[in-house]
Amino acid sequence: MSTAPATHKRPSTLRGASLPKWSSWAIAAGAVLVAVGIGLAAGLDSKVQWGLIAAILFVLGTYAIAASVEGRRQAKDRVATSLVWVCFIVAVVPLASLIWETVKRGVKVFDVFFLTHSMGVVADNQPGGGIYHAIIGTLEQVAIATLIAVPIGVLTAIYLVEYGRGKLAKAVTFFVDVMTGIPSIVAGLFILSFWILILDMGYSGFAGSLALSILMMPVVVRSTEEMLKLVPNELREASLALGIPKWRTILKVVLPTSIGGITTGVMLAVARITGETAPVLLLVWGTSVINNNPFSDPQASLPLYIYQQYANGTDAAYNRAWAAALALIAFVMILNLAARGIARWKAPKTGR
Repeated sequence: MSTAPATHKRPSTLRGASLPKWSSWAIAAGAVLVAVGIGLAAGLDSKVQWGLIAAILFVLGTYAIAASVEGRRQAKDRVATSLVWVCFIVAVVPLASLIWETVKRGVKVFDVFFLTHSMGVVADNQPGGGIYHAIIGTLEQVAIATLIAVPIGVLTAIYLVEYGRGKLAKAVTFFVDVMTGIPSIVAGLFILSFWILILDMGYSGFAGSLALSILMMPVVVRSTEEMLKLVPNELREASLALGIPKWRTILKVVLPTSIGGITTGVMLAVARITGETAPVLLLVWGTSVINNNPFSDPQASLPLYIYQQYANGTDAAYNRAWAAALALIAFVMILNLAARGIARWKAPKTGR
């Protein structure tokens, strides 16, 4: 008996040559080194120019190396990924620089004394003082604006999603879109002409809240509308099939299902109006003493406090302005973290 000799076939593969996983980091490091050399040789003092040169070299180098090893098709894919990373870095660097600069300058006077005292007995060119009166004003003005804007915005979104048909719904949608792009100064001028000049109600924190609510409403409407549209129609139909009225279906089924997203949108709208300066400058007018009554007399706020202190031009005022900016950033950050926490807490639970 004769047996045929065994043949060993090599395993076939469809994969060609590929770059190692660390190649992107190596290309990026090489691009940075070359960009630094070009910047020094050309006498470029701006680090921003060095970064732009490095970004261009990184994209071009990625394409050239990937095309020579993996082919042009895979090189195009790597270039697209590189552009995404470059855009991400371009967006993050200014934000990180802003936060770093604010923290570095703001910590000079940012302490418990600064948070618990006002400017009532301190001159603008003297050290000391704090933002207690501005914190009270900001909290009250934002709270009143939220109480005004959230019910109107949520009810408007419910109408557009659940009931809106015909020309009226189209008109409401159109004006909501228009209000989204209204500059804050326009909202302030409207309240100034109507509330203060025509009705003669005087400058107050409530007047500023009215303007802030105008800026907040379209954001609440849009975010709530999108969240309501995500609720499956099967839930509505199942509730209506049981004989439950539509208003009760909305109250007991639709809103609880989308409450997490609605709350997130409301918190983001609150964070957006917290830093508005133009309406407050026109309507609240500002004061250096504590005013706990938002319905009477001028009242301070953090954005207005920052503007006034920086306009004074002294070192002490600059330090207070940066510290107040740090407090405002911390406040907005807390609101965003709270929104994310609420959204995760109220998100629908999925099981296996």
